[in-house]
Amino acid sequence: CETCSQEEAKYRCPRCMKYSCSLLCVKKHKLALSCNGVRDKTAFVSVNEFTDLNLLSDYRFLEDVGRAADAAARHLTVHNPTAKKLLYGLRNKARKCDIDLRTLPVGFTKRRENSTTFNCMEKKFYWHLKLIFPHSHAEYTLKGVPDDKTLADILKPYIDPVESDPVVCQRLKIYTVSPQSDVQILMKIENRKQNSVRYYELDARRSLLDNLKGKVIIEYPTFFVVLKTLKNNMVILGQDASEPAENSDSESSSLSSVEEGEIRDSS
Repeated sequence: CETCSQEEAKYRCPRCMKYSCSLLCVKKHKLALSCNGVRDKTAFVSVNEFTDLNLLSDYRFLEDVGRAADAAARHLTVHNPTAKKLLYGLRNKARKCDIDLRTLPVGFTKRRENSTTFNCMEKKFYWHLKLIFPHSHAEYTLKGVPDDKTLADILKPYIDPVESDPVVCQRLKIYTVSPQSDVQILMKIENRKQNSVRYYELDARRSLLDNLKGKVIIEYPTFFVVLKTLKNNMVILGQDASEPAENSDSESSSLSSVEEGEIRDSS
């Protein structure tokens, strides 16, 4: 024992690595050295001494930091009246454009991701947009997309054989080698029952704003880019013989009951 030097040591302090024989000596060494007994998670460890336990400790430390940062971000958002005012203004502007924009509670993934803004000088939305290419298992996020841009122009950097990025073009090869007439742009109809999921077919020649009018958007639009010649399980509204071609938003349910898993689609 490094405190009394009389008994055989049984304990080792995680903080200062001093050996102690009993609870009394542990308390004495803490008092004498002003030691709190808590292991220093950021203490230097040489490469020769680095073990799997150190790696696990570092991983858990980073997780703790991430949780603390997320908790701080939520706290600021909840108690920030300016953020609430901006969010209300965004929904109000969307309503004037005949878009039913709905936002999720603080903490949801889509709420944190959303970067959509409205430019009052230009009177224009700059949308956060997600593109999903199911046949290539690819997904891309776009930020600051102006609402007057056509869907065809939005897709050019991805599926146009001339204008697309070479790396993206290779990944989406099945799309770039297909005729543009085979490409369909779909958007899920929100607030339908789980057993009756349907999609809108959008017009690539029209602007983003025109395509979003009259639709419910939860946080930001998510577009599914599919090929007509390839089989998929996405049923387009009006193409199912069992139901009429009409907007089924009347089947909406309370937004507070929407679960994050119901909002995130998988191809």
